[in-house]
Amino acid sequence: MFIQPWDTSLDEAEWQSWIAEGHDFGILSVNGLPSHPPVAVPTHFTSDGDHLLVHLARPNPAWKSIDHDPNVLLTVFGDYAFIPGPWRATAGTPPTDGVPTSYYTAVQFTCRAHIIDDPEAKAELLRRQLAHFQPDGDHAPVAVDQPPYGRMLPGIRGLRLEVTGVVAKFKYDDHKPVEHRTAVADHLTARGQGLDVPTALQQRRRLDRIGPWKP
Repeated sequence: MFIQPWDTSLDEAEWQSWIAEGHDFGILSVNGLPSHPPVAVPTHFTSDGDHLLVHLARPNPAWKSIDHDPNVLLTVFGDYAFIPGPWRATAGTPPTDGVPTSYYTAVQFTCRAHIIDDPEAKAELLRRQLAHFQPDGDHAPVAVDQPPYGRMLPGIRGLRLEVTGVVAKFKYDDHKPVEHRTAVADHLTARGQGLDVPTALQQRRRLDRIGPWKP
């Protein structure tokens, strides 16, 4: 992922907070077998220290690729919006001279995948995931010898992704003047489509932290 200096994460806490705010769905990218393209799997995940936890159906084609090469990439993105050219036109120039762009946040985890096949270990992985996604505990016990999960465990495999590197990108025109960024955030809020509002919030948050860009 190409990252301009003004699009970098300000610190680790910034991307960690963004993930913790509910950005827990991403694309798991696995190196393809020789002469085959990469395998990309949309999936929820949970964090466990320096690891990410995932489970996939046993028939998923990703397993053969992971067996061949356990080095994988998990990409999470959000708070994105298309910014029309007129919103980015330089002051004093025709609006049609503005060049459009995309705003977004993206975090990429480089990982080494460890496959989990032991039934009790898979059950523990599901318990951790349910503790995150259903913290109220409104689900049956996850036990190897009890329904409904016990009979379903053979149909899945677990993945513990050991995180070996993280890059984060917050692309919100931080190199532009304060007035420009404020105006675009106002446009996004007024348009209010898709993820416009959370995108504007990210731009304003970065504006508050960075202020005028200084190379």
